[in-house]
Amino acid sequence: MSRIEQIISDMEAYLDTCKTAPFSSNKIICEKDQLDDYLNELRARTPEEIKKYQRILQNKDSIINDAKQQGEQIINAAAQQAQQLVDETNIMQNAVDKADQYLNNSNARAQKTLEDANSEAVQIRASAIHYTDDMLSRLQNIIEHAIRQNNDRYQELMNGLQNELNVVINNRNELAGADGNDSGESGDAPQAQPADNDTLVSGNVEDDGQ
Repeated sequence: MSRIEQIISDMEAYLDTCKTAPFSSNKIICEKDQLDDYLNELRARTPEEIKKYQRILQNKDSIINDAKQQGEQIINAAAQQAQQLVDETNIMQNAVDKADQYLNNSNARAQKTLEDANSEAVQIRASAIHYTDDMLSRLQNIIEHAIRQNNDRYQELMNGLQNELNVVINNRNELAGADGNDSGESGDAPQAQPADNDTLVSGNVEDDGQ
């Protein structure tokens, strides 16, 4: 509240306290000096207040322009800060997205590597089983072939020995017959008996075992 407004308010309060004039409803009795004081102060204050308001009116454009500039500066600063926050948010979101993408790619590569390793392990195991079975099959063929060859050779050896044995027995029988004729002994001379082929084979096997 300005001083002029305060003086007017004081005058109104003072007039409200004054007594009404006798036989009148719109007249009051007041002290002239008190009213003069209020009026004199109003006269003294009025030019100053008027000049103050004149200065305000004269500078209103400057004040408005300054207020506009300050408002624009505040708005620009707020916009820059908001944009900075948006940029920082975008950077953080991009970082989060890249991290998620890297994590997903890493998981996918790890899963593919694991699947490839499992598949390769299955293939290697199958190849190892096939190779081992092939080697065992070859070894089986070699052993079976060796057994057949040895059986054939053994049978040939047995047949050869049997023939030699027969020749020996025949020779002994011939010698025994010739000796009986020369000595003039009566009776049959002991004949050499060929050994049982199974016995011969069994004896040879026992000899080989020894």
